[in-house]
Amino acid sequence: MEVLLHQIDAFTDAPFSGNPAAVMPLPGWLPDQLLLDLAQENNLAETAFYTSQLPPDAGPPPGAGPAFHLRWFTPTVEVELCGHATLASAAQILEDVYPGVDQVNFYTRSGWLRVDRTDDDEYVLDLPALASTETEPDPALVAALGVRPVRAYTGFDEILVLGSEQEVRDATPDFAAFPPLRFDAVITALGDTSDIVSRVFGPALGVAEDPVTGSAHAQLIPLWCRELGRSRITARQLSRRGGSLRGELDGDRVFLYGRCRRYLDGVVTLPD
Repeated sequence: MEVLLHQIDAFTDAPFSGNPAAVMPLPGWLPDQLLLDLAQENNLAETAFYTSQLPPDAGPPPGAGPAFHLRWFTPTVEVELCGHATLASAAQILEDVYPGVDQVNFYTRSGWLRVDRTDDDEYVLDLPALASTETEPDPALVAALGVRPVRAYTGFDEILVLGSEQEVRDATPDFAAFPPLRFDAVITALGDTSDIVSRVFGPALGVAEDPVTGSAHAQLIPLWCRELGRSRITARQLSRRGGSLRGELDGDRVFLYGRCRRYLDGVVTLPD
């Protein structure tokens, strides 16, 4: 059996930047262990698998565009939410499968997600706005990150707010010292040339540092919009590859704007 493999960089319009995702269309679902084996072999932050076969309980999609069932795997686990691999999957579908359509819907572990393509080939990802609750910084996490937070929040991810962009840029985490976390640890601050900056670390998910993280911004955008008294924010993730996006808060939804750049197309031959 042969399966297509597309590697697409999300949240960038330049080569060798943004967050690379493997996108693998399937005629139907393969065994979970095989999906994990493929994600381990791809060795990217996420591999996205999708099929046109929707589960019986999916309900109607949020938009009129085509609908797919989408799942995301890191090299070690299946995850609940992934923004950049959703954006990459939408780019592949709207470029290769439905070039005359500008919207695609995905049923996922986080419910229905929608991606729209604008007239200038920017993609708009519709995600749930994730809540944050202010908390005391975890001393073990602070020590592992080697930072001095001014405040901390808990929610889908653990967020530490730092005093400057330079502090975010200069952080050198000790991943061996990380406390057990359910999802990611995020450090963030006001930016020098963008509204906010961040870095995202997910050793518990098999991703030491994620290049550009859509799911983290589903929590960061509402947090900083409240802080700044605004509904729109520009963001830069300060990983080695780097990536940029714009975020908009609209009620209980977050819209992330970004571009995609295709790196490769290939074919994987699966074992019998």
